[in-house]
Amino acid sequence: MKEGTKKVKLLEPLDVNKIAIEKDQYFHDAYLIDLPLDSMPDHVWLDFFTREWKASRHLWDRKLFVIGDKLRLVTTAYDLEDKIDWIKQVVERTNENLEKYSRAQEGRRLPLDEQVKKQIAEKEEEEKARIEAIRSIIRKKFGTA
Repeated sequence: MKEGTKKVKLLEPLDVNKIAIEKDQYFHDAYLIDLPLDSMPDHVWLDFFTREWKASRHLWDRKLFVIGDKLRLVTTAYDLEDKIDWIKQVVERTNENLEKYSRAQEGRRLPLDEQVKKQIAEKEEEEKARIEAIRSIIRKKFGTA
């Protein structure tokens, strides 16, 4: 992917003993669970990710945030296996959307590249014409062929 836009995945295999799990101080029976990512996401990935998880029908019992290179899940322990599967799906769909976006961006860049090539060729022709004009003046002043 160009321009720093790249896929981000959950870090696997996961060392479960290194995952931060804390009781949430604001929501009864909720926990904060930090799942590591393989890298820190850029703003484009974050935008697709936020749209994807907020579009979920599961918002009533879970929240998901990116904090640096971690995903923070705020939820109860109830049905946690399904919630982990949901997180994996959200990350996969985010990466799929990012790939579609990158292909579309690449498609938009191609015509621009052709336009830039045309401008460069025009400038080269102008430069050749200026050089020929300089040669003509020198010929005239020095009487050479």
